[in-house]
Order: sequence, then structure tokens, then C-alpha cells
Amino acid sequence: MTLTLLRRHFVAASAALALPGCAMTSARTPIRAAPCLPPVKAAPDRVIRTVAGLRPYRASGFVVRVDTLGAKRLVHNYGHGGAGITMSWGTSKLAVDMGIAGHIGPVAVIGAGVMGLSTARLLQDAGFAVTIYAKALPPETTSNIAGGQFHPFSLYRKDMVTPEWQRQFVTALDYSWRRFQIMIGEDYGVRWLTTYTEGTQEEPRLPYFPPAARQLRSDEHPFPVERLWRYDTIYVETGRYLRQMMRDFAGADGRIVVRGFAAPTEIAELPEALIFNCTGLGSHALFGDTELTPIRGQLAMLIPQPEIDYAFTGEAGYMFPRPDGIVLGGSYERGKWEAEVQPERIARIVASHQALFGRFRCPA
Repeated sequence: MTLTLLRRHFVAASAALALPGCAMTSARTPIRAAPCLPPVKAAPDRVIRTVAGLRPYRASGFVVRVDTLGAKRLVHNYGHGGAGITMSWGTSKLAVDMGIAGHIGPVAVIGAGVMGLSTARLLQDAGFAVTIYAKALPPETTSNIAGGQFHPFSLYRKDMVTPEWQRQFVTALDYSWRRFQIMIGEDYGVRWLTTYTEGTQEEPRLPYFPPAARQLRSDEHPFPVERLWRYDTIYVETGRYLRQMMRDFAGADGRIVVRGFAAPTEIAELPEALIFNCTGLGSHALFGDTELTPIRGQLAMLIPQPEIDYAFTGEAGYMFPRPDGIVLGGSYERGKWEAEVQPERIARIVASHQALFGRFRCPA
């Protein structure tokens, strides 16, 4: 085929692949993305359920360390604030690596939230027989209530953490970030989503997180706010994710015993010589960690809107779209031990989002 015929063939093939109604544009012509996004239909009559959960917050950050319990080795992995989903694989990897050195035999994990399940799965991957002991199983765990955004939110206070803890944090965040990327898909309910954040962007914890982050001009978005950042991150549909994690655990011959523990002495009576404590806020009473403080968060779930393919965080609160509903949140109540929904606070969350999306600056 001659050079002229090759050129004609390429042009014809390109035209055949062009979608109907789409104009061909010169590569030198700048194309501005349309600033309009479909608004969330936030209204009281679209609320399908409400939930409240307690974040296990420690100003000095999460605890991952090896302890002893009589003749047994006890590894703690708790206190992740509002970043339980985000940090789950990373701190569980730290805990498992600390605990299994030189160990032979079965292993116990206390707790069946996202930390307990992540720890148990890593132990199974390392070849150990694992029993989970828990007084509650998904969907009755705090992890089921989480919004599911990958972002280390409400995790620690900067002036309260040590350089050693900071190194643990960065190592754990890196592992979690990479682990969730290989779990993208419908089976785990994990996906990428463009996120808009009001205000000033935080300093990145990792050189590649959050990716594709930049501040937008006012003509590049419809939000009625002064400063807005856009970036991409991962979101987890927690109900689906935890169900699949339970299936994975059972499929690897995992064993579950439903029971609670009133004191460490009861844990010491377990037959396993290596035990992982993933009890979250339960470590306040069980192991005397008085620094653990509950931060109550309340969520309003709206009727799903499949067309909403972005998330938002800002003064109005946060909005995360999921197949099971639009998640609206934004409450942060320190020291509240009752995981009870307050209708007046739910009403404020819905109203603030109704005002936000009602003022979208979309062209007619």
C-alpha cells in the first residue's frame, strides 16, 4: 500500500470510529470541561435511613504495638479515629509483621470490624489458622456505618504524635493505598471517584496521594464556595466490602466465635498463644486506654442517584454517592458514648446540603 493510500485509510478509519454528534477538534484547541454537575436532590422526604456511629479517636494516634498477656503475646491494633477504612490494611500489616515473628500455631483476633477482618486475612495469607472472637459481626459493627472515603481524616493531633509514630503512619498509609487499588471492582464495592474539597488543600502525606489534585477557578465548577480543590481518591461501599471480607475469611477456613470479653484475664484463657486486639473503642474499658475518646458521627442516607459520580467535602458537610444511597454527613460530637441518632442534627445535615446544591452555579 502506498503512503497516499495509507493516509486515506487512516482518515477513513478515524471517521468511522467517531461517535455521532461529536465534532473533530484540533489538538491545539483548548477544551474547557463543562462546569455543571448534576446536583444532589437533598431533601427530608428523600431520606431512606439514618445511622450514628462512634469513631475511636486518640489525639496521639492509633496504637500498633506488641504487649504480653501472661504467657501470651498480645498485639494491639486500634484507635483509628475517622480513618478506620483508610488505615485498615496498613496498620494491620504493621501489627501482623510485629506479631508473627517466630510464632507457630493458631492465632486469635479479637474484633470483627474492618481492623479485625483485615488482620485476620493477612494472617491467613501468611499461612496461619485464625479464629475471630467478637461480640458483634457485620453488619452490626461500627465499620458498617463508615462513609468509606480513603482519606486519613480525624486520626491524630499533630502536636501529640512522635516521629516514630509518624513513620508508622506513612508506612501504613502507603500499604493501604496500594492494597485498595488492587481491590477495585464490584465484588468488594471499591471504586475511584472524583472529589471536590472546599478550602485549602492539606499537605500530601504521600508524594502520590491525593492524585490529580489542583485548585479550581470559579468558572471550572458549579459549587457556591470561594476555594475548591479537585482530586481523585478511592471509596468503599462498606456493607458490600465487609460482606466480601467475611466470605474471604470463611473461604480460607477461618473460624468465628461470637462472644465478648469483660477483662483481659478472659482473653488470657483463650487457647491461642498469639492474640491480636482489634476492639477499637472497646479498648477503653477492656485495656484501660483512657485516651480513647468517642467522636460521634451521624449520617443521613438519601435515595440513590446513579448520575452522581463525584463526592464533596466542605463547610456544608460531606456527600459520598454509593449504590446503596447518597451518604450525607458532617457531624463531629466529641465525648458522646451513645450511638444514637439525633433527629435535629440529621435535619441540619440535610438542610445544609439542600442549601449547597440548591445554589449550584450551572448555566441554563
